[in-house]
Amino acid sequence: MRKFRNHLIGVEQGSRVMFSDFEDGGAMWTSTGPREVRVVVEFDEPFKTVPAVLTTLSMFDIDESTNQRADLSHGNVTETGFDLIFRTWGDTRVARVRADWTAIGEVKAEDEWDLD
Repeated sequence: MRKFRNHLIGVEQGSRVMFSDFEDGGAMWTSTGPREVRVVVEFDEPFKTVPAVLTTLSMFDIDESTNQRADLSHGNVTETGFDLIFRTWGDTRVARVRADWTAIGEVKAEDEWDLD
């Protein structure tokens, strides 16, 4: 369980089209085998500590004639941002993906100063 030491909790949310490969013949639409797309997300302002991040698929456009394989996750989470990560494999053809995310964590008070 994550316990916050601060009474100031920030919540930031967003939505991001990760790719639209059917438009330009990108790898998610034209290739086979393991494929990955990473998108860097930067927070509007930094959190005090590394926040908890939740991600979800909000739009998934896929070729109906292939197997539907999708893995959405996140990584490299810091106080200033994180990576959205979408993976597929095999013969799956993905035209486009949009991911929604929420970050929740401690934020600094207005009168809190860094003296380092």
